[in-house]
Amino acid sequence: MSPGTDRSPVVPALRSARAVVFDTDGVLTDSARVHAAAWKDAFDAHLEALPPGAANAPARRPFDAAEEYRRYVDGRSRRDGAEAFLAARGLPAGPAAVEAVAADKERRFTERLRARPVDAYPGSVRLLRALRGAGVPMAAASASRHARELLEGAGLLDLFDAVVDGVESARLGLPGKPDPALFLEAARRLGVPAGECALVEDALAGVEAGRRGRFGLVVGVDRSPNAGPGAGTGAADALRRHGADLVVRDLAELLAVREGQPS
Repeated sequence: MSPGTDRSPVVPALRSARAVVFDTDGVLTDSARVHAAAWKDAFDAHLEALPPGAANAPARRPFDAAEEYRRYVDGRSRRDGAEAFLAARGLPAGPAAVEAVAADKERRFTERLRARPVDAYPGSVRLLRALRGAGVPMAAASASRHARELLEGAGLLDLFDAVVDGVESARLGLPGKPDPALFLEAARRLGVPAGECALVEDALAGVEAGRRGRFGLVVGVDRSPNAGPGAGTGAADALRRHGADLVVRDLAELLAVREGQPS
């Protein structure tokens, strides 16, 4: 079955795409929450260790693993995320401080992965298998150096025609999101122009990268706890403002509903 036909199992919005590029954390695997927890522990430890007079009381408040994670670190490389958060709090964000926080976050995240494997979202698996069955080329792209490991652990790696992870990004010297370089490299490896690709992302920096890269369709994923029908949440609105053409709560929503069957 070739992509773009009426028999394609995906909704019309994706039928127009010759290929699809997926972010991984929070889109395909339930790993965004693990990243957020590791960031919170690392940032809180850093804030608590600040010497007296290094920052005022508001700057020392604990890291918000929901709002501040989404705003400053989600979708970014460890160093970029650490620098963005520290700078936002008005704290020293020189190379030594950034590297220390980034390294601590990496250690804490790795410990969590070893303690408990990360699962794939069932709706994401359904969509990936439907697209694979339709012959649609797919790539996974992530700033995380653990992306390939997570995909393999979730049994998804073989579904992709290309993977561009944090290791590859560093090797190629690609700038981080919201620069579109990571996603453009994924599209290049699929041999499809960005304007004919769909991009699926849950991070604000990621959907902005999709807009800057002129992807044909940018799909935002809002998995916030209060997401309801139509994904009418503040997170969904923010995704749209940053470049998402449409927002879903789960990738299964992108599957076409067959006549007479529930979604």
